[in-house]
Amino acid sequence: MPSSRHTDPGDARKVPRMGSAEPPWTRNDALVTAGACVMNLLSYVFFDDPDGRHDVTVAGFLLVALAAVPLLARRSHPVAALAAVLALDATAALAVPLPRHFGAVLVVALYAVARACPGRVTAAAAAATVSLTLLSQSGGRIPAWQDAVYSPLTTLIVVAGALAINRWQQEVAANRRLLADRAVADERRRIARELHDIVAHHITTMQLMAGGARANLAEPEVVRDALVTLESSGRLALREMRQLLDVLRAGDEPETTPALPQPGVEDLGRLVAESRLAGLPTELGVSGPERPLPPTVGLTVFRIAQEALTNTRRHAGSARASVQVTYRHERVSIEVRDDGGNAAPQEAAPTASGGYGLMGMRERVALHGGTLTAGPRPDGGFTVVADLPLPTDEVAETAVQHEGARR
Repeated sequence: MPSSRHTDPGDARKVPRMGSAEPPWTRNDALVTAGACVMNLLSYVFFDDPDGRHDVTVAGFLLVALAAVPLLARRSHPVAALAAVLALDATAALAVPLPRHFGAVLVVALYAVARACPGRVTAAAAAATVSLTLLSQSGGRIPAWQDAVYSPLTTLIVVAGALAINRWQQEVAANRRLLADRAVADERRRIARELHDIVAHHITTMQLMAGGARANLAEPEVVRDALVTLESSGRLALREMRQLLDVLRAGDEPETTPALPQPGVEDLGRLVAESRLAGLPTELGVSGPERPLPPTVGLTVFRIAQEALTNTRRHAGSARASVQVTYRHERVSIEVRDDGGNAAPQEAAPTASGGYGLMGMRERVALHGGTLTAGPRPDGGFTVVADLPLPTDEVAETAVQHEGARR
């Protein structure tokens, strides 16, 4: 009669099938065990025993080989494996004459304890190893001075080596965690810079456009242009902020839509047009042969111009501004300057060392190995100049990709 008890589908995974159980050791464990066993057997076969004889028996051969078997469990049960090795070694030494030596099997077992166990356990294991080795190999008599020095010294070397490797691995793990934390912090700073640039520029433009529309309600065309710019700035701010949020969510769920392109040098014309509509007369100039820039460099150039023009609208009142992009052989520079308008020089722009915007510019430029100069002009106004190097191979690759896209 079939049973009506409900069976959990996961039970099939929890109960191992006959013949499918995996051994508690790995292939590497077996190789280490075999290697240590072979070394001990070679020592037994080719070295003389304490009485100067060279007798190789089947019993001795089997006992020496059997002493290596506990090494298969040295990772899961290191103390038990060492205890078994010591017991089998002592039995072999008392049963048949063996050469005086600190065998490879014992070295591996003690090393495993020192790597896996705390200091007190390791010290107790080292003391037990020295004591039992001296007693078993001397046959209960007082050991010779060579044996009394050799066994403790070998034990000290094995334990010290294991502890040194433990320390090194801990330092490597700590450095790896430090690098991971630093990468997270760098990513957070990058996102903070992006959010600052987006909010500072677009929200400032929206505020100015809203104020302009309110002040010109009697002129429908002016109000319409201001509202169109206001809508465009809001849409761009929302799109770029959504892009950053997608970056933050990238590890949680797969992307369903392709990433939107980041702004670059080709968007400076739109940026200057928005600045003019916001009430800041702005000119754009380009010198040198224009060419495609690597995306990260182009984004940096755009963000510097965006932040500098935003600062000018905030602090320089009725100023006039200019944006100048200069292409050279292996460098590109951008200069944003204003004349200060009617404001006093100390009021025309923020100080060169303060403000998160200037700090963000410096961090962006530093990432590319460039230089940034920002400060007041002698005749009034403020200037921001960024000079960025262009890797020759990256520029060539970008140009090829751009040409392929055009075709």
